[in-house]
Amino acid sequence: MAEFLRVRRGRIGPADVGLPTGPGARRTPGLRREELAVLAGVSVDYYTRIEQGREIAPSDAVLDALARALRLTDDEHAHLLALADRAAGRTPRRRPPDRQPARPGLRLLLDSLRPGPAYVLNEVNDVLAANPEGVALLAGLGEWPPARRNVIRYTFLHPAARTLFADWDRVARNSVAHLHTAELTAPEQAAALVAELSAASGEFAALWRRHEVWVKRGGRTAFRHPVIGSLTLANEVLATAGDGQRLLVYQAAPGTAEHDALVLLAMTAQSVDAV
Repeated sequence: MAEFLRVRRGRIGPADVGLPTGPGARRTPGLRREELAVLAGVSVDYYTRIEQGREIAPSDAVLDALARALRLTDDEHAHLLALADRAAGRTPRRRPPDRQPARPGLRLLLDSLRPGPAYVLNEVNDVLAANPEGVALLAGLGEWPPARRNVIRYTFLHPAARTLFADWDRVARNSVAHLHTAELTAPEQAAALVAELSAASGEFAALWRRHEVWVKRGGRTAFRHPVIGSLTLANEVLATAGDGQRLLVYQAAPGTAEHDALVLLAMTAQSVDAV
């Protein structure tokens, strides 16, 4: 919690919240502690104790005020509250640390979504199951053993990913922002993946230190695929109840060039191991 607050304070300037910048260069990036305390309506000493980790149980009212002062999004605000719960010993219920298999009903659903590439993911984006088009869309993913298949690991460590994702930087930021949310729902799994990727990728380590947080709920992703060429697909992320498993689906409207490309992908994907 303390580190999250320090990082976010450093990323919002006085002008962003209507404060004068004053003459000359500021030695402190972003807001000073005193400025944030005033904006949140708390004493400087109290806020300093929070940021230094000496106050581990601020009230929700204080946290809400800090979130408003720091211009946090809803996802970031929820993340701050969850970090505070953990700091105070109110740790959210932990998921089983081992990788759990995809539920049979979700596996059946994957087949019904063809030719749309689809995946069953857990909180840290392990690929628990995928249809053939899903494995084929992430070029080279099928070369990895099933236990290693993880969308975030693929983004940062697979050599094909930088070519495949037309906007790799955006995909990478989304991946890291999502992984921050998994710190609280699957802490053991998240910590292991963060340690692995931080050691292997300086870009991941730098993005991780930014403490950006948001929940991916769907959007559009542009691909440069080695078989079906350049295309942009809509995607939806559907959460299931209670077990942390999510369904990620890429889709295109019938009759479009993108849908024709997915049909071609399905024709080439028949022999791919789909987990």
